[in-house]
Amino acid sequence: MYVKWQSAMIRKQVYIEPRHERMLKRRARQRGVTEAEIIREALDGVETVAVVRRREVDEAAARKALGFMRALGASLDRAPRGRGWTRESLYGDRISRWTKS
Repeated sequence: MYVKWQSAMIRKQVYIEPRHERMLKRRARQRGVTEAEIIREALDGVETVAVVRRREVDEAAARKALGFMRALGASLDRAPRGRGWTRESLYGDRISRWTKS
């Protein structure tokens, strides 16, 4: 929940459409918060979206990474299924040394 001290708030008056007012009142009532709280959260959400959109995307690098991931996925589809080894085959050398002594 958004918590600020009253003295830190700045009063603003805005004009909204009747449908916005209905939505604002309904959401505030459903959540048990003030209409101002809903507006502040919406403004915070706008700021978050703006920050994400400002990040530069290297399109060529993104395409290359996506191609790599697709190729990796395709190669995994062709990989043999199941285990082709046994514990004894992995430790054969060690087992043979232990059994000789």
